[in-house]
Amino acid sequence: MPYVDHVRREIRFKVVYYGPGLGGKTTNLECIHQRSHPSRRGKLIALNTETERTLFFDLLPMELGVYQGYRVRMHLCTVPGQVAYDETRKLILRHVDGVVFVADSQRERLADNVASFQNLGETLRSMGRLPDRIPTVVQFNKRDLPTSLGVDQLEAALPIPDHVPRQEASAALGPGVFETLKLVTRACLQTIPDPTQAPAGRTPAVLPKQESTRFHDGPTTATRNDDPAGTSHPAE
Repeated sequence: MPYVDHVRREIRFKVVYYGPGLGGKTTNLECIHQRSHPSRRGKLIALNTETERTLFFDLLPMELGVYQGYRVRMHLCTVPGQVAYDETRKLILRHVDGVVFVADSQRERLADNVASFQNLGETLRSMGRLPDRIPTVVQFNKRDLPTSLGVDQLEAALPIPDHVPRQEASAALGPGVFETLKLVTRACLQTIPDPTQAPAGRTPAVLPKQESTRFHDGPTTATRNDDPAGTSHPAE
């Protein structure tokens, strides 16, 4: 449910990076922060523990230019990947407008990816949200590591809906990080095609009906989306 401010002519989106612990969620935000122009980024807030780099969330307010006369502002957050923090994840997912699921491509993390993806769907539904109605992008992270599984193997294991875009990445090195951000930004903007006609405040997203609902139904093989065009590079 994006927030529309007609007085400031501003659209605000909240995007949450979700996924298993130590899969690269925080590294994505650190990369975006480090490589973005200082005038287009806010302060990166990180709360760390001994077991995982992010306990609660990272918050990165970021301006992404102008869309149909309205300035676009995004708040990028991460959730803790550990199962023990399920209630914290629900709190951070409140009013979420878009999700980036960061999958760890390493072979030994496959089961963790599957459990986390299923948890995402279950958590959203427990909050009264339909997963298929929330713009989502799946990032296959750590593609630079020798223990990474093939993308086809990851897609076969993860129950990713057919309409959800995919992006390969190495958050530690940079490739694929901004491409992922572009994809989720474009998906969020599609939920509010004409901001001038939207009511002030939070407005229900307008998404086309999706034919595939597989957040719980088991493996599926999907076609990769290779066209991330649609928004300008946030760092430019």
